[in-house]
Amino acid sequence: MKTFLKFLLISLFCLSVSSCFIRPRGDFEEYIPPPKPDYSNENNWAALPTKKDKAHLVPENSNLKENEDSAQVDVFFIHPTTYYRRASWNADVNDKALNKFTDKTTIMHQASVFNECCKIYAPRYRQATLYSFMDKKDNGTKALELAYQDVKDAFNYYVNHYNHGRPFIIASHSQGSRHAKRLLAEVIEKDTALYHRMVAAYIIGYKINKTDFTIIQPCHSANETNCFISWNTVLRGKTDDFFRGYVCTNPLSWTIDTTYQSADKAMGGVPSSFDRLDKGVIDAQVIDGLLMVNHPHYPGYPKIYGNSYHLVDYNLFYLNIRENVKQRIKAYFEKNK
Repeated sequence: MKTFLKFLLISLFCLSVSSCFIRPRGDFEEYIPPPKPDYSNENNWAALPTKKDKAHLVPENSNLKENEDSAQVDVFFIHPTTYYRRASWNADVNDKALNKFTDKTTIMHQASVFNECCKIYAPRYRQATLYSFMDKKDNGTKALELAYQDVKDAFNYYVNHYNHGRPFIIASHSQGSRHAKRLLAEVIEKDTALYHRMVAAYIIGYKINKTDFTIIQPCHSANETNCFISWNTVLRGKTDDFFRGYVCTNPLSWTIDTTYQSADKAMGGVPSSFDRLDKGVIDAQVIDGLLMVNHPHYPGYPKIYGNSYHLVDYNLFYLNIRENVKQRIKAYFEKNK
């Protein structure tokens, strides 16, 4: 709990203070990149089915069970930004403190949602520092490019050494979803066999357009497959110009229409304490490409910027996602008998 609260506090600080506090001191070319990850080394994976890691956990005081050992489907999970420092434009995957921080936040709170029906593969990568998204020059673009190449390498290693022809899901959040978008367009769409093995893609917390892909389309129902799901959660009555107008799925109905969904559809959120399931935590409605919600009915789901629930895009809909993954997997196997 303390680690996730620290994550929230650092995120709130970094997203609200003057950019001079978090911008690396020099330009991208002035830094020697951290060592390139070797994905044959299990230490360069935040989660593997064979490792004892945070993706295996379920919320305390819940009756949820992890079932990675017998799962028939994989998930390739790309974590969001957990690196906010100005020491470099890209994180070092050998940074033990950063890895511990990543594992106790996003791996536990997000990747774990898939552990009942999927084997979880989550690479460490030389993620771009948060300021990369604010940079007005091309330093941020170069840092994000380096990060993406690691993700692509990790996915290729996963396909060639871990997947063994099994169906898989792509899942991600924030910076991870930026990389997932490229991976879908540049790798998965270009390989017919990979595309047909992809159950769905949960690319949450980033800007996703229908036109970003040639073949892959938004999911329109709870049991559609070979499609993508995406949303950005914002307090009702507010706006978010960064995310406004993009594809938005309502995780209380799994449609992209604007029908209001009441909180009784919310099966169970997981707060920052990771110690309970909160049934009926939130309502939701798609408006102008944003997932608009009222204030959660329980504590433990903080906002940033005063209007965005970006940090808890997964937490608010934890059990809805968990159940929907099972539903899509069932539909996938029925379609591919």
